[in-house]
Amino acid sequence: MPEAVVSTEPSPQIENPLRSLLESDRIEDPCSIIFFGASGDLFKRMLLPAVYNLRLEGILPANFSVIGFSRSPFTDESFRNYCKESIDSFSRSGPAKESMWNEFSRRISYITADFDDDAHFHDLREMLERSDAQLGTAGNRLFYLSTPPSVFPTIVERLATAKLDPQSNTTGWTRIIVEKPFGTDLSTARALQREINSVFDERHIYRIDHYLGKETVQDIMALRFANTIFEPIWNRQYVRSVQITASETLGVEQRGGYYESSGALRDMLQNHVMNLLALVAMEPPATSSADAIRNEKFKVLSAMRRLDPARLDSFAARGQYGPGTIEGESVPGYREEPDVNPASNTETFAALKLHIDNWRWSGVPFYLRSGKRLARKSTEIAVTFAPIPHRLFGEASDAIEANVLVMKIQPDEGLSLRFNAKVPGPKNHIRAVTMDFNYGTGFGVASAPAYERLIADAVRGDQTLFTRWDAVELAWEIVTPVLERWSSTKDRSFPNYPAGSEGPQQADLLTHDDGNIWRRI
Repeated sequence: MPEAVVSTEPSPQIENPLRSLLESDRIEDPCSIIFFGASGDLFKRMLLPAVYNLRLEGILPANFSVIGFSRSPFTDESFRNYCKESIDSFSRSGPAKESMWNEFSRRISYITADFDDDAHFHDLREMLERSDAQLGTAGNRLFYLSTPPSVFPTIVERLATAKLDPQSNTTGWTRIIVEKPFGTDLSTARALQREINSVFDERHIYRIDHYLGKETVQDIMALRFANTIFEPIWNRQYVRSVQITASETLGVEQRGGYYESSGALRDMLQNHVMNLLALVAMEPPATSSADAIRNEKFKVLSAMRRLDPARLDSFAARGQYGPGTIEGESVPGYREEPDVNPASNTETFAALKLHIDNWRWSGVPFYLRSGKRLARKSTEIAVTFAPIPHRLFGEASDAIEANVLVMKIQPDEGLSLRFNAKVPGPKNHIRAVTMDFNYGTGFGVASAPAYERLIADAVRGDQTLFTRWDAVELAWEIVTPVLERWSSTKDRSFPNYPAGSEGPQQADLLTHDDGNIWRRI
């Protein structure tokens, strides 16, 4: 019998047809990325690993530099070691690969600095000029403010004094990324905008909301505008309600001091969840340009009905978690968390019912909710369609459920469509069934973290996924009556939901008035 021939050639890779013929994501522009607050947790866990993976995957240009600017006392060498530890611990691609790290690390430098000291910003300018000469970064600069918002104005002012503003840069471009929160209310947001706008024009400002960098959030527009089965019915005639949920099982952890001055309404609904609403409700943009898309998001917020302060209880509900059980473990209530006032009036759960008074959405309620220490971690958008006009099928005992399209943002990224079908057998029974699509399985790749996409877009100069000031201002205007009422009125029911539950019962009143119910978390 002849011997079997074993091939030593590598097996051909089977290409996923959903990813064929895709254009390269490579960025051509060289640049320097400067991280203010480079010794902070955000830089260590998210930002530096994001930049490293962009370079690892060939997206970041070959000529680049990373400069850390913070109060912590590092040398260039010790900062590089700190960066390697960050990548080894938090990079989605695993520990730093030696060959890549050697090339990457020589482009990292650091300035031990005080944000109030002009001299340190002059040192930064000199370092950037050396980077341009030695590393070929061509005068292109991306400043990333991963610092407390209280120092944003100081940093911006010092950049101008050191001639690091866009007007002074005659050899390349200058952009600035601003982390949330952008203000703590309408007046502080407007004051911050004036400060930043005195140095940077709107075209230079990138207000980052990491939710907008998630693949499933970006797919909302594709789902709507690339599918004729959805867009014709995406309106008041066919949609009964829209629910947007952002729930967490975690408590405030070690952020009790921050959360006491924030709360769920400021921390989540005013920015993340409001941005999701705008994407769901916007009209088709005239083009795919950043301004065209952001114009339509602004129009949605402009058409949103302002909340009547005299009837806020019909449109807003709040809660605060008490002790309970999460995944079988007992956890403390919010008032027992470190750095939290034992009589705190801060909400850890917030829900709103909003209406958009325009032709497409008139009469359709939009329900928004977000909370900590809830039953499950989930961010999703659920579009519930109108009931059938006349019942023809199904036994009298069968409940004909509404069709529901669910866009699952995290942690299970995908889509789910519920529709009705006949149960096999002689009887005419109808049951709701679900059709699911999972992004990771469908496309054969795991979605990159949001910060990778957003940093890459900022380097490209693409503002599509960044929030424009006019939309930020409108979002603050919408929630301001609620903020003012809640801050001036003590809620005697707190804590009003146990950890591990669906949230406070008060939130149920928002949906019951319309004959709807919240989806289970």
